[in-house]
Amino acid sequence: MENKTKILIGLGLVGLTYLLIKKNKKVNFMGMNKTFEEFSQKRGEGASKIAENAKEKGGLSLLTYYHFVVKEPYYKKAQQGTIDLVKSKKELKQLVEELYVGINDMSIKQIAFQKLVGKIEVLGELLIEDKEA
Repeated sequence: MENKTKILIGLGLVGLTYLLIKKNKKVNFMGMNKTFEEFSQKRGEGASKIAENAKEKGGLSLLTYYHFVVKEPYYKKAQQGTIDLVKSKKELKQLVEELYVGINDMSIKQIAFQKLVGKIEVLGELLIEDKEA
C-alpha cells in the first residue's frame, strides 16, 4: 500500500473517530448539558414552570402562557429521543412562512401570534442545539 493511501485512510479514521466521540459526548450550549435529551429536559421544565406561573397570574400574562405551553410537546419528544429533526426543520420553515404572512397582512391575532412564535422558538432551539452537538 502506498504512503498516500495509508495517510488518507488514517485521516479518514481520525475523522470518523472524532465524529463518534463528538456524537457520544454531545457537550452543548455553553458546555452545560451532557446530551441533547438533557438540554430538552431542562428547557422543557423551564417552559412548563413559566407557563404554569403565567396561567395562575392570568390577565395579560395569559399571552405568556400561550407562548410557553406550546413548547412542552416538542421538548418532551426531544427528551424522549422521539423527535424527528428533519420533519422539525420543515415544520420550522412552514411556521416562519406562516408568521411572515400573518405579519405582512396583519391578519394574525395575539394568541395565534404567541403560539406561533413559541413553536418557532422551540424548534429553532432544538435544531440549533442538535447542530452544536
